[in-house]
Amino acid sequence: MLLAFDTATPYVSVALHDGRDVLVELTSERPMKHGEQLAPLIEQALGQAGIVRQDLTAIAVGVGPGPFTGLRVGLVTARTLAFVLGIPVHGVCSLDVLAVEAVDTGVVDGHFVVATDARRKEVYLASYDVAATRLHGPLVEHPGAAATDLPVVGEGATLYPDSFPNAVGPVRPSAGWLARVVTGERAELHDPEPLYLRRPDAVAPGKPKPVS
Repeated sequence: MLLAFDTATPYVSVALHDGRDVLVELTSERPMKHGEQLAPLIEQALGQAGIVRQDLTAIAVGVGPGPFTGLRVGLVTARTLAFVLGIPVHGVCSLDVLAVEAVDTGVVDGHFVVATDARRKEVYLASYDVAATRLHGPLVEHPGAAATDLPVVGEGATLYPDSFPNAVGPVRPSAGWLARVVTGERAELHDPEPLYLRRPDAVAPGKPKPVS
């Protein structure tokens, strides 16, 4: 019984997979409330599946790239649950999850790009082949510098249509597809460490300058 969740976007996605298919998948209703919504969504998913935490055998978590705060909430929760329950935790690049969903649902049939919102008028992006194998990236880039006529999966394509005119679904990573990626070994598995790609907006202040 695999618990999967992704907090790499403004919305939280949670799913349970029993080794055959996804049993439950839930998405938060409000954006940017990762700390408030992740734990309740996990409990709701467990309740809908009729299980308790002790029934879980593994955890899958999206490692980004994504904003500092959202990723931190998801990864700390994953590591804590895995430690308490004594079960493994697998991290997966959230762009890889979008790529596998795009290939398996047939919205792409050749090389393509995944681009998600990196804020600051930038995108996180990576390129993939027809089997959803990552060829390049992930990296953070301005849409104009990354412009392409290839099919583009992810929210970046909907936000910057001038740079990515060939937008296809899906838009955000799904915990259900994250679970399918892990159970099917469809992407590289990582330690549950955040993939930020750049420094957080909030940093500790440095030493004050001496007053002359």
